[in-house]
Amino acid sequence: MNRFLVFVLLLSQISTFAQLKAPSDFLGYEIGTEFSRHADVVLYFEHVASNSDMVTYESYGTTNERRPLTYAVVSTPENLRNIEKIRTDNLKQIGIEEGTANPKIAIVWLSYNVHGNEASSTEAAMVTLHKLITEKQDWLRNTVVIIDPCINPDGRDRYANWYNQVKATPYNPKQVATEHNEPWPGGRSNHYYFDLNRDWAWATQVESKQRLKIYNRWMPHIHVDFHEQGINEPYYFAPAAEPYHEVISNWQREFQTAIGKNHAKYFDKEGWLFFTRERFDLLYPSYGDTYPTFMGAIGMTYEQAGHGRAGLGINTDEGYELTLIDRVAHHVTTGLSTVEISSQNADRLNTEFKKYFNNSNLKYKSYVLTGHPDKIKSLTQLLDLHNIEYGFTNSKVSGYSFTSNLNTTLNSRGALVVPTNQPKGKMVKVLFEQDAKLDEPLTYDITAWSVPYAYGLNCVASTTAVEMNAANPSVKELNQVVLASAGYIAPWNSLYDASFLVALLDAKIKVRFSEKDLSFNGQKFKKGSLIITKSDNRSNEQFDETVTKMANLFGRKLYPASTSFSDNGTDFGSPDVKLISPKRIAVLKGEGTSSLNYGSIWHFFEAQLQYPITSIDTDYFSVNQLENFDVLIMPSGWYSNLMGDNQLDDLKEWIRKGGKVIAMGSAMNTFANKDGFNLKKNDSEGDDENEENLIPYDQRERARVKDLITGSIYEVTLDNSHPMAFGYDNNYYSLKLGSSSYQFLESGYNVGYIKDDAKSVSGFSGEDAKAKLKNSLVFGETRMGSGSVIYMVDDVLFRSFWENGKLFLVNSIFFVNNNKFRI
Repeated sequence: MNRFLVFVLLLSQISTFAQLKAPSDFLGYEIGTEFSRHADVVLYFEHVASNSDMVTYESYGTTNERRPLTYAVVSTPENLRNIEKIRTDNLKQIGIEEGTANPKIAIVWLSYNVHGNEASSTEAAMVTLHKLITEKQDWLRNTVVIIDPCINPDGRDRYANWYNQVKATPYNPKQVATEHNEPWPGGRSNHYYFDLNRDWAWATQVESKQRLKIYNRWMPHIHVDFHEQGINEPYYFAPAAEPYHEVISNWQREFQTAIGKNHAKYFDKEGWLFFTRERFDLLYPSYGDTYPTFMGAIGMTYEQAGHGRAGLGINTDEGYELTLIDRVAHHVTTGLSTVEISSQNADRLNTEFKKYFNNSNLKYKSYVLTGHPDKIKSLTQLLDLHNIEYGFTNSKVSGYSFTSNLNTTLNSRGALVVPTNQPKGKMVKVLFEQDAKLDEPLTYDITAWSVPYAYGLNCVASTTAVEMNAANPSVKELNQVVLASAGYIAPWNSLYDASFLVALLDAKIKVRFSEKDLSFNGQKFKKGSLIITKSDNRSNEQFDETVTKMANLFGRKLYPASTSFSDNGTDFGSPDVKLISPKRIAVLKGEGTSSLNYGSIWHFFEAQLQYPITSIDTDYFSVNQLENFDVLIMPSGWYSNLMGDNQLDDLKEWIRKGGKVIAMGSAMNTFANKDGFNLKKNDSEGDDENEENLIPYDQRERARVKDLITGSIYEVTLDNSHPMAFGYDNNYYSLKLGSSSYQFLESGYNVGYIKDDAKSVSGFSGEDAKAKLKNSLVFGETRMGSGSVIYMVDDVLFRSFWENGKLFLVNSIFFVNNNKFRI
């Protein structure tokens, strides 16, 4: 290359850097003295990408509130010119793409601000980006850094906008100041109040779905999830606390320690406190550290003191002021330190990453699942999100049954097969195993999540690789328009059926359901089946065409009935075949309610069922507002300030007139031991309190384990003749999040219950907590005049991933005590 050309290129590079601005210069304020709006963060990343040949910046989607989800790819110009080869070589070495490769480039992914009010990290992302390309270019010669500056833009802006509105000028560091006390629901969650750091594996939210598409295209070697914690904890970084899931390799453990020691070098130099190996474990698979770990990466959480309380500065309990400037500096330091040590170990990272994807030592080679085709379909949609391979089989399969807990032979005609002899085989094990190995019961989250139970499917784990093919044998054929003289019958088994019902009601098609088993023309139908009669819809001239078109749209099989005269005595006109009225649903929200439980309800109706609800804030709720509603849903929460004796009397009067209350989780405490509600708590049994108080100080936390249920799956007996349980078998596997226990209803209906000793099939339960569940209610209905109160002890919508619970809520709304039809 001649000297003149070198001079031109050098001059061009100098000119580019002259145009490139540091974050403070671009935004007009020192980073850490203001909370940046998400739009301004995007503008800064666009500015850097436009003025540096070391950065590309793209959008991978949008949030519910239409904010962009973005990521930057940072490396040397040469690496960026070859970036597609670097990406695909990484996938080739682990078998996700065809071909062979021996890459030497480390891929590091830095994720910021998954919790919106842990807002220092997005500020740190801008500083980290600038320092990488202006001060740390040498690290990038063998490293690609991917930066997602804000995983949760909606939550971040909710927090930042609130803080910018209420803060004093200058800021007030006193803990009691308004700017340190967020109103409900806070900025932690996304638009639907979901915790995105619990959604990586379940991908129920748009942010997660869109992020996974990009993540699985890259499969990084290192992933860091930047967080904040309480104002009095200094800083946490790897290595993680126990328990570690057993699929985590020795290398993953060792390199976490190496990374932690590298961070410690910088923190010790600055005199910054930190802690490691406490609190934050690596078990539950849906975190921003565990999901990448189970995908072969070194997945880590970094936690800075601050959270939504800290604002621009706050006085800690230890007598010093914690500032946003300090918080940003700490996150920048660990982010850069991570890139540094990754660059130093790029070859080893690739070698060990490749080794992780050897799954020959996994005990179970195939998970074989049977059940209703709709539930199989829902599960395959989850697998598709993670690019997990699966197929179907018609052969008999021998293995360990999750239902009988015995080795058995399964007639697996049309069964779903999910093998572990695939690149993501370890993630398959984590998601599908019946009960994760647990060396330490004190964990940060739930200890049970087994996908077969969550989706209501039978599962056999086989130690042999089951032959499979890609064809799904249960693909439904389209219905043809039949001019049925009486009407149509549609079975009731899943949320797909519920969506079909909602669409029919929205189209002004009148629908009935049966409280008894049906038989027409030799075809049998279970309780809950939908009946769409020509008699009810005489005014609709396109009745047959409309119903058939909608059934095909939702993939529902219709059974035309030539006559309404049944085989078994329950005709279309039977009193047990009841007309379904569109329900007017109110849901309480606001102070006193769980924002997470409310958010799951809101998301369920709006994004999944697509049925309208009216949310009413507890700040202005009164019972007389229910005059124009049929159903009141009370999310888990604490309602003592809202439901005094007078309000309860008014509520009972509304129920007697035909209203329906659905009390979920801790909302049931509102009615426990109250006159007319037929609900009593089980008496607690345990050791004498004085004896408990003799436990030594350093053993108290461990001693409390016996009183804990840290997310465990229990077998529940169902009365599936009750409308609340239509579409279910006579047992159900429920995810219990605690030991709350209520007596069987003395009157009314015990729809789901634990009889005698409780049977846990997965997860940790302390012995005393488990004992409290003996002879306890799980789901029930009590009548009050013309109305009902429905009790749900367990969360049927938990994080929206417990798919098999959702139909209980639909049944409760449309089927339970359906004695009146509203025109």
